[in-house]
Parts: sequence; C-alpha cells; structure tokens
Amino acid sequence: MHTPHINANTPTRRGFLKTTGYLSLAFSIPLESALSQANDNKPRLPGDLQTNRKLSAWLRINADKTVTLMVGKVELGQGILTAVSQICADELDIDMQRVQLISGDTALVPNEGVTAGSFSMPYCATAVQYASAEVRAILLGLAAEQLKQPVAHLRVQDGIISAPNGSSVAYWDLVLGESLNREATGSIKPKASELHHYIGRSVQRLDLTPKILGEAKFVHEYRPAGMLFGHLVRPPTYAAKLLSVNTANVQKMPGVVKVVRNGSFLGVIAKREEQALAAAQALNASAKWQVDKKLPTHEGIFDWLKSTKPNKIIETKNQARAGGDAPSKTVEATYFRPYQMHASIGTSAAIATMGADGVMLIQTHSQSVFETSIAIAKMLGLEPSKVRCQHMQGAGCYGHNMADDAAADAALLAMAVPGQPVHLQYTREQEHKWEPYGSAMVIQTKAGLDANGNVLDWDLQIWSTPHGTRPSGNPGNLLSARYLEQPFVLPTPINGGPPNYAADRNGIALYDFPGHKVLTHFITEMPVRVSSTRGLGAYGNVFAIESFMDELAATANVDPLAYRLRFLKDERARDVLQKAADKFGWSTWKKSPHRGRGIGFARYKNIAGYCAVALEVEVNPRTGRVRVLRAVASADSGHIVNPDGVSNQIEGGLIQSLSWSLKEEVKFDDTQVLSTDWNSYPILTFSEVPPVEVVLINRPGAPFLGTGEASQGPTGAALANAVFDATGVRFRRLPLTPDRVKQGLAKT
Repeated sequence: MHTPHINANTPTRRGFLKTTGYLSLAFSIPLESALSQANDNKPRLPGDLQTNRKLSAWLRINADKTVTLMVGKVELGQGILTAVSQICADELDIDMQRVQLISGDTALVPNEGVTAGSFSMPYCATAVQYASAEVRAILLGLAAEQLKQPVAHLRVQDGIISAPNGSSVAYWDLVLGESLNREATGSIKPKASELHHYIGRSVQRLDLTPKILGEAKFVHEYRPAGMLFGHLVRPPTYAAKLLSVNTANVQKMPGVVKVVRNGSFLGVIAKREEQALAAAQALNASAKWQVDKKLPTHEGIFDWLKSTKPNKIIETKNQARAGGDAPSKTVEATYFRPYQMHASIGTSAAIATMGADGVMLIQTHSQSVFETSIAIAKMLGLEPSKVRCQHMQGAGCYGHNMADDAAADAALLAMAVPGQPVHLQYTREQEHKWEPYGSAMVIQTKAGLDANGNVLDWDLQIWSTPHGTRPSGNPGNLLSARYLEQPFVLPTPINGGPPNYAADRNGIALYDFPGHKVLTHFITEMPVRVSSTRGLGAYGNVFAIESFMDELAATANVDPLAYRLRFLKDERARDVLQKAADKFGWSTWKKSPHRGRGIGFARYKNIAGYCAVALEVEVNPRTGRVRVLRAVASADSGHIVNPDGVSNQIEGGLIQSLSWSLKEEVKFDDTQVLSTDWNSYPILTFSEVPPVEVVLINRPGAPFLGTGEASQGPTGAALANAVFDATGVRFRRLPLTPDRVKQGLAKT
C-alpha cells in the first residue's frame, strides 16, 4: 500500500474518471463550501461523515482490484494513515495491500478541516469505519442481485463475494455506476471486534519504509523538473519596516532569476539553492529597516501577563459548593509556563507552481491544507478554486509551525515566475525566530480544605495569550501577508469554547470537588508570535493541576496516588492511574538519596484519551541537573486500532514533554527573539531520553479516542512532583533547568 506520489500533473477527480478504469463516480467538493454539506434536517452521521456525506467522497472501487481511500486528515508522524487503512481493510474484508491512499489534496479529498486536536481517530477514523461498512453493504446488495442469492448467505474474502452454491463475484467486477454517489446513512453497524483482522494489530507504519530507505518522501526532498530555489530576507524584528534595499546589484548575481520586493516582503529566486542563499545574504546586508523596541522580555513576561488587561474574562467553570462548613485551611500556589517552540528538527519548506491554467499548486506539509489554501488565495487575489494544496510529509511539529508560512512565501515567489516550481526552505535562524510559539501562561491555584485534607473548594485562574492563530482562511495569520505593500491585518484571536477549549484546555480538573471554579483571563495582545502547539493550554494547566494535587497530598500527609483516587470517580481514569502505578512499582518503591518519584494524570480535553505517567528522577544537588531514570505511562484510547501506533504517540509525547519541562524556553529582549539556534534553544538529546514503558488499556467496541496529545501534561507534572520528592523543594516555574534547580536548592 502507498500514497500516490504527488506532482503538478496529478489529475482532478473528474480527470480521474476520464483517464482510469475506476467504476464508481467521483464526487467533487467545492473548496469554498466544503464544510457546508451538513444539513440540520438530516440525521447526524458519525465523525466527519457529518460534513462530508457522500460515500464517493471517501471510497472508490477500482478496476485494477484496489480500493482508493480518500481522507482529509494528513500524516504528521502520528500514524493516522496506517490506522484508517487498517479500518478500511477490515470493514471491506480486503487485504490491506489493496488500499490506496490519497490524503490532504484539496482538489481530491473530503474537507476534514485541520489535522489537530487529537481528532483524527474520533472523526476521520470513525467516518472511514462507517463509510467502509456501508460500502460493503452496498456491494453485497449488488452481488445478491447478480448472484440471485440472499445477502445473508453471502460471504466476503479479500473482495471476493461468494455464495453457498459456489458462485462468486468480485468487488471490482461489479459495475457500480452511480452506486456510491449517494449520501451515507450511518445505519450500517461496523463489525464486531472479534471479526477484525487488522484492527487491534500492530501493523507496520506505511510511511516508515520509504523514509528508512531514503526515498524522497518529504517535501524538502522533492525535485520537480525545472525547479528554482527561493530564499527570504526577514525583518530583524516583528515591527520592523523595510526602508530601502539595493536590488539592482543582487539581480546581477550568478544564477539569480528574480528579486521580489512587495512592501517589506523581500525575497529572491535563483537557479541553485546556494545562489539563492548568497543573494538573500547580499540583500540582507544592504537592507535598511525601521526598528521599534516593544517587547516585555522573557523575564518580564509573567508580570506582563498578570498586569495586562484581558480582552475577555471567561468563566470556564463555576460550580459553587452547596453549603457545608467553611474550609479549615486554604492552600495557594502559582505556576508558570514560558513560551516554547515547536522546534522541528527540519525547517519548514514548500514548493509552489503557478500553472498555465491559472491554478497555484502548492506542495506543503501544512496541517491545515484547506484553510491555508483559502488564505493564500485571498492573499494573492485569486479565487479559492485557483489555489490547490497537496500535502506532503515534512518534519514533525504537532501544531502550527511555519509550514503554512512556507506555503504562502513559496506562492508569493512563484507568482513572479509563472510555470516554474519554486522551492523554499527556511534557515534555522528564520524558523526559530519567526515560528508561532506555544503561549506563556500563569496558572494560579487555591484550595479550601477540611480537617482531613479533603478539597472543599477548588479555584483555578489562568492568564494566557491565544493558543490558535492558524490561517483559518484569513491571510492576516500568514506571516508575510502582514509585510506586503497592502498588508493584511492580523485578526483578533478567539479562545476556543467547550469541550475543546484552548488557553483553558484541561483547565477543568477531572476530579470531583464540591466547589469547582475556573476563570480564564484571555489576553489577545501577543508580544511574540504564538499559535497552536501540541496540547495548547493543556500542558500548562495539567502541570499546575497535578503539581497542586501533590502539594495538597503533602499538606494532608497522604500518598499522592491515594490522594488522587479519593476524588476520582471516573472508573477509566482510576484504572489508568492504577495501571501506571502498578507497572512503576509505586507501592514497593524505596526512597534513596537524591532520588524521587512522581505521578501525573489527565484525560486530554476531558473527552479524549486518558493517560497517567510515573517517573523516577535523580537530582544532582551540586549542579542542579535533573536526570530522568525511567518512565512508565499507561493509556486508555478506547478501541485501539494499532497498539504500536498508540504506544509511539504516548512515548513520543512523553519525551517531548520532558524536553519542554527540562530545557525549553524562548528568550527575547525588548526588541527581538534571542533563541536562534540549538545552542540558545536546547532540546533533549538522545542520551537524556530515559527508558519508557507504556501500558495500554484496550476497550474493544468503545469509541476511538485521540491520543497524540495525551501525555504532555501528565509528564510535566510527574517530573515536577518527582523533583520535589527527591529534593523537598517545590519548583513551579518551567523549565526545570540546572541553574533554576540549583538556585532553588540554595534557598533551602
């Protein structure tokens, strides 16, 4: 099985019908109305079938004995394309090798919005499951007519439908015509779990083999014929304006095809990559900028958050306690999360081609191909149908890094050289300085306790700037669009509401407290650029909640695990916590000098996957260095499709969270970002990654639950709790760098 190789000549849906032997009619989804298929008067369909109701938008049975599966979600390293292929194969009763995938091509696939928020499994996978089950039922109905046998007597094996009398017909031999060009009903129940062949198995990831073999799988490596190379010159600071630049001399440099200036947007196109880079460096040397000093600095950001008037104060939860005695004790604490990068190992890239047909084709690793294509069309002054994004894989990031910006910048350059593909990839400094970071946060907690240490009143307040400035069809969220001669204005961000939330994601503790209040101070002003980073506010909020639970347990002189279980009524949550503790050996663990253990728990967004993490750490009191000795995680993702894929997500999220929590902090002065490379923004190294064990809890028949962002928050909290256990000092500001830990220990 494979995803068809993407190139500028990939046909449209209509072209597919004209040039191939496919037997089912394709269904075109107009880009500008792709989310308008839902009808409130119709029954709600499972997952993304609700907004993409035509079966032919998802599946095609082909004359070459394959099945084409089309999905709007894209592969980011989370394994979604493998999982949906497993589901499709099982529900259709075909060998998985027959499934051919098309993913993230805005001209060909159903619009499933952004691939984010751990929604791929509950929305995309569920849609694929129900669509595949219904297509199988349609095929059986057609076979029953042809074979003149009752449907109940028919059996399917690898696409061959057989009757008891020995007659048979294959999926690909049935003339479908309009058979799949119909709306799904959602009435066909998927198979029982005991009938699955692929679901529940650790099938090898489809995208790994070509990567291991060094094939050009990534957009960074793709080299279409006649390709040119582009490079940009970024302003020195966010608010800088280009006053002058010597373009004439650069235009004469070797290999330079075109110097492009539009307001303060400045770039160059050349025949070779090193020529483009040299020309960009020459442009940068001659450029004169107006520079303002407007930033509050990284050390002043938390005071800035507390003192800046919020755009909106949101009562995320307001559950007053119904009577009872006044608390006998009140405990308070405040926690701090800095700005953090996506820090993709590979910088963002894209390839854009302005075609002779007037269509801008963009190969991109964006997570939001549909929204980004609309935003780029508006930026370029084109009709939405004239910009087509095709997803190709890139360096992982889990969130809104600069992939969308690279797509937009490549398109801006490609407009200057019609008919020629333009490849653009940022330098490390550009990626570090200009990507949208995960927002800094201040989380203030307060609890009123009774005489036994039980929580009577829980109060949590959040101060945060936005966690989402994706393009969403608006050019103002594309970086370069703000610097054009006729600039697009950055729209005022909004905070997501329930049950997803954004700044207050996971701000509501899953524990059962008599009084429970959460207040979010949402600040739309952004000193530095911010947007969606893995987990959004969940990482900071769970760090605060689970750290505070440990502090309350210590106040009550109760084991941290037992204290959590006091207030946790959700049986699946209790199960996850207990499984992690048992695997870790919580009850038999022995204390030793400078070593500590910690645990953390959350259900991501309180609607997705459950995860608990237990860590053992060693703290060097002389250097302040924290070394994680081992990690154990347990996860409940509902019905597990690919156990290895789920384990990879939990383990990968845990490791990334350790990197955030031990090392990562964006630093900036009053003018510009200072974190420009791996020295000024270090991340966890291979030698610092601990052994990780993952315990999976499978619940066959239960809904699929998103997993990709489940372990970030619990890991950060478990780390802080383990460091406290090792040192007796509570650290509430992330990251726990050696200097910060050493200073904290010196105060005791």
